[in-house]
Amino acid sequence: MRMDGPARRGMQNHTNNEETEMPEPGEVVCFGVLSYLQLMVVDEPPVYNGGTPVRTMSDSYGDDAAIVADMLHQLGQPARFLPSALGDDDLGRKVAATVGELGVPVQPVFKPGLSTVAEISISDATGGRTYLYHRTPELLATLDETDISPLETAAGLYVDWYDENYILRPMKRATELGIPVLVNIESQYENRELLAQLAPYSAICQVSIDGGAQAIGVASESHVDLTAVAHGLVEAGFHIAAVTRGDQGSVVADSRQTIRTRAPRVEVIDGNGAGSSFSAAMLYGQVRRWPLEQCARFATAQGSLKCTTPGYKVPAAAEGLRLASTLDVEVTTR
Repeated sequence: MRMDGPARRGMQNHTNNEETEMPEPGEVVCFGVLSYLQLMVVDEPPVYNGGTPVRTMSDSYGDDAAIVADMLHQLGQPARFLPSALGDDDLGRKVAATVGELGVPVQPVFKPGLSTVAEISISDATGGRTYLYHRTPELLATLDETDISPLETAAGLYVDWYDENYILRPMKRATELGIPVLVNIESQYENRELLAQLAPYSAICQVSIDGGAQAIGVASESHVDLTAVAHGLVEAGFHIAAVTRGDQGSVVADSRQTIRTRAPRVEVIDGNGAGSSFSAAMLYGQVRRWPLEQCARFATAQGSLKCTTPGYKVPAAAEGLRLASTLDVEVTTR
């Protein structure tokens, strides 16, 4: 569905690379599961029974909606996280204390009898990640009880495809309110049923092509054409498609133009959260009605800079904008 009139509130509509003056935007709402994460950073990709040394290990939080909310807050963009419930257990209390220190408005709810979603994530210096994950249908279902009334005054909404049909309720409400929605579908760009379900309620669709061949359903991920993927998503009904691929950068497209941004060379320390940093930066620019090229540059820069630090710390917007201005960009019209 093309977004016209009030449904495009907060969307950019410019082709030059100058920031449009506008009032400071309201909150971006991030909706999704709140999980406990143990984050490990290693120098080399883990090998079977190899005793891989761990450089750092820390208690942290997920999923992507929580991370994006935190990164938006670091950029100075007001953000709010609307989470699933937590189990009334040690991991639930630990992650509640962690997110409570982020400065992002969030109100964790504890549910007796449920187990907190838990993840172990191992990030290596190549930018790759290995993770182990546990979630239950019962806890996921608590998203239906999450209060979405903050959408009434929001500037944008972020959701993830893996939170299943529970994301449709806030997406539909955001669309009714004319609020742009960014949905992260990871490697699901060939899932036609999913695309048809999400496109009517999404302004921006983000894809990450950085997993293994099995994850993306092709013989080798080297054969995936980022531009073709982006154009396919626009044809499927998404207003903007953003396709990222690690150190190869990104392709961002709408019905009028395609922007290929090459990633800068950086010293990779921890690639965990790079996709979330891209999402946060894209939303940061979109709610300010930046031109699409500026959004693509800034998101690629922020995603790259995130890889230079462990954990979920992101650079200031000014640093990302400085790097963004130096990136190699190719713009074509359609």
